[in-house]
Amino acid sequence: MQLEDPQNCALFLDVDGTLIDISSTPDGVVVPPDLVPLLSRLSAGLHGALAIVTGRPVSDIDRFLAPLKLVVAGVHGAELRAEANGEVQLTAKPLEQSLIDAVSSLGRIAPGVMIEPKGSSIAVHYRLAPKSGPQIETALQDILQSGPPHLIVCKGRKVFEVVPRQVSKGSALETILALPKFRGRRPVMIGDDVSDQSALDAAIRLNGVAMRVSGEHFCPEVSDFDSPAHVRTWLSALVKRLGA
Repeated sequence: MQLEDPQNCALFLDVDGTLIDISSTPDGVVVPPDLVPLLSRLSAGLHGALAIVTGRPVSDIDRFLAPLKLVVAGVHGAELRAEANGEVQLTAKPLEQSLIDAVSSLGRIAPGVMIEPKGSSIAVHYRLAPKSGPQIETALQDILQSGPPHLIVCKGRKVFEVVPRQVSKGSALETILALPKFRGRRPVMIGDDVSDQSALDAAIRLNGVAMRVSGEHFCPEVSDFDSPAHVRTWLSALVKRLGA
């Protein structure tokens, strides 16, 4: 897909499964050497209207993309950096320690189950123990039955995550689109997973473009890209159209 009038677009990008390949562990990802300069040129070509919208904490994104510090909605929007190189603000309260402890105990369900606390959310990864998914989901629902009512369980690619009900990538996209450098632009969201769906829907609702990456959630028939490498190739072509 070729964008009409790309100079008037605002670009929103997921990371895992969209810009970089999914890894078996959260810290095992490989960042392609051309990604940081590519995103830097994109941001310049869009006059700063480029945002990362991710389930990861902003600190993870900064580590992967150093020295770049872009506009980022982290932890599905529970963290927000509204300006490149700016401060990170929390939009949701940290989880209570008792809930973190209860969810952390699920790491004993099977070898390979990994727990990832993120402050305002906590994720249970089971890519290395794929058969444990149903048991983990049931256990999380049981924990939340007696927990705070504002928390829900979200499903992703071999991961379940406890997140605040009001937090979503769609809400984060709308918040960022109201910022000065994004305001009045046409949103373009690229994502690959269940958690990206609210942002893809928001982009369409706001007269923008939703683009999907094939994988465990989107099948090839409904996808615009077959891999993160394909996304990066498309972004490289976009950079040239922007003259960046």
